[in-house]
Amino acid sequence: MKEFTSINDILDFAIGEEQAAVDFYLQLAAKSNNQQTKKVFEEYAEEEMRHKANLLSVRESGSFKLPDEKVRDLKIAEYLVDVKPSANMSYQDALILAMKKEKAAYRMYTNLAGKAEDPDVKALFLRLAQEESKHKLAFEVEYDDYILKEN
Repeated sequence: MKEFTSINDILDFAIGEEQAAVDFYLQLAAKSNNQQTKKVFEEYAEEEMRHKANLLSVRESGSFKLPDEKVRDLKIAEYLVDVKPSANMSYQDALILAMKKEKAAYRMYTNLAGKAEDPDVKALFLRLAQEESKHKLAFEVEYDDYILKEN
């Protein structure tokens, strides 16, 4: 696991992860032949860009406050099979892929928080995990509303 020597190292890492998520969603959008799926991935790329901007702002301001907020987890992603990105990906598969990615990001930040000794660093990782949890929840709600309710 990467060694962090400062809060800025952590923020730089997180900023890089958010940029990787932007790139991931834009690549999926570009590969998609389905307009609805393409639009969803473009919207999430924009969301990840906002998170990157927020992290840049945190780095500049030095504000590491963790909001006291509990994010629901519908646990839909835990019961779905993995899917591979493809040009003809269905909307359902696109949502599954996005849920799984956000779940992995959440676990990464939670694990990093568990290893952090500095309380500010721990709080920062928990804040990042919380953001990823919100993303996963949004995809789960979308899946529940448009896939599960139609079946």
